[in-house]
Amino acid sequence: MTAAALPLVIQGGMGVAVSNWTLARAVSRAGQLGVVSGTAIDDVFVRRLQDGDVCGSIRRALEHFPLPDVAAEILKRFHRPAGMPEGEPYKALPMYRQAVSALREQITMASNFVEVWLAKEGHDGIVGINLLTKVQMPNLASLYGAMLAGVDYVLMGAGIPREIPGALDAMAEGRAASLKLDVEGALPGETHLITFDPAKHLAAPPQLKRPMFLAIVSANSLAMTLARKANGKVDGFVVEGWTAGGHNAPPRGEMKLNEYGEPIYGERDSVDLAKLAELGLPFWIAGGVSSPGGLAAARAAGAQGIQVGTLFAFSDDSGILPHLKAEVLAGVNAGKAVVFTDAIASPTGYPFKLVRLEGLVQQDDTRIRNCDLGYLRSAYRREDGRLDYRCSAEPIDTFVKKGGTVEGTAGKRCLCNGLLATIGLGQRRDDDVVEPPLMTSGDELQTMQGFLAGRASYRATDVLDYLLSESCPTELPAAVTYEAPVAS
Repeated sequence: MTAAALPLVIQGGMGVAVSNWTLARAVSRAGQLGVVSGTAIDDVFVRRLQDGDVCGSIRRALEHFPLPDVAAEILKRFHRPAGMPEGEPYKALPMYRQAVSALREQITMASNFVEVWLAKEGHDGIVGINLLTKVQMPNLASLYGAMLAGVDYVLMGAGIPREIPGALDAMAEGRAASLKLDVEGALPGETHLITFDPAKHLAAPPQLKRPMFLAIVSANSLAMTLARKANGKVDGFVVEGWTAGGHNAPPRGEMKLNEYGEPIYGERDSVDLAKLAELGLPFWIAGGVSSPGGLAAARAAGAQGIQVGTLFAFSDDSGILPHLKAEVLAGVNAGKAVVFTDAIASPTGYPFKLVRLEGLVQQDDTRIRNCDLGYLRSAYRREDGRLDYRCSAEPIDTFVKKGGTVEGTAGKRCLCNGLLATIGLGQRRDDDVVEPPLMTSGDELQTMQGFLAGRASYRATDVLDYLLSESCPTELPAAVTYEAPVAS
């Protein structure tokens, strides 16, 4: 693909289903790269079906899924035309393991197929999918499902996606693909693999388009490693700074915290864009550049364009519940919304950004711990040599019995359940308690007043109109600084 055909704006792939198919479709139809999030999309998929699939979109997309018997079985198991009875919990999917049943893989394939197919429906724009490298076990089935729907780009960060390009090559040709599974406590020389074989599901796997692969990086060294040592072609990079939302790369070197308890980033954590350009691959800048001046500055620095998340996350087209968007945007207009980079909240070990706004009801330490989704579980080797799985946000006694420590559970949040609740798919618990939401955002939330200009709502196309308006180049911004955060 020529540079002229590459997008200027990539809409960030924000999970869980904040970057849903409606948002990605709106951006793609407007001529830029719309991106769906594949993180936990299989649970999103079956919960949408249990809520009735009122508009019929999922069923319409499933009519095109190349495994009609599987589509029929999924609808039989999960579709409830009248929706969920009040107070009844969602039917759960089995948590992912190193190896799962054929049906479990097929549900993952179907969910990613549906999300991409709907994002691409009715236009010829480009659509991408974002997955987290750290969420290893569903990724191959997720990618294959997206490829069956003709996904144009794959974007992956939160780890080192060195094996993904080769996996895309293999699956495009209908061959089996494998990824190394990270296993805590694995013995020297011991290798554990996650393998996905299209022939397990399709008698004659078709030749598929191999999507462009963009690695999300935060350091020159990682970009150079991926460009030179990945097992297939890396087509470009998204350079994501520590002001971006969701998970951030930890600071290089020893973790030090500021007076508010946030990680301190410095010069070692900045990317040398001139050196990155020497690789000869296109790159986009993410974090702190969501303005016409930011786009112009990125272009002047050699970037193809920018990736934008926060502005799109709070648009009418995203998956966040409308009342949560309204509360946060009111807080932004009042100058009271704060983004806090929590060094310990995520079970992944990466810093994770949380929105703090007085009166905003969110998950906190009073939540009764429950790990029933398991996307952030880590595999570990038991003394008997078998693999098991644990998460530092699961019940403390359970985590300790699996070899974890009490100290390792301190301050952990259940991102899986919290982010599902943010899009209106929170699980119903005993005593009619529904999982509380968990709001993440980039630091730019705190500087959105100029874009909002007092508005209480806006569309994704408004964001694009703003970003693509004419502006003189400015300097690329430094990390956002702000006053002490309010209590959550």
